[in-house]
Amino acid sequence: MKKQEIKKLSKDEILKNIDKLKKDLFNFRFQKVNSQVQNPAKISETKKVIARLKTTLKGKLDA
Repeated sequence: MKKQEIKKLSKDEILKNIDKLKKDLFNFRFQKVNSQVQNPAKISETKKVIARLKTTLKGKLDA
């Protein structure tokens, strides 16, 4: 998800995306333990997107 796409989202959409990505990250961890992960880089990318969403959410809550 690009920064410009994140900025266009509403607070509720950001929260929904964070929840979805956290579930995905949880599943990636299980796949990693079972050596079934298809793309290991997806784990770090998911973490970064969650951080971007949280940062944007904090900015919108302060405004």
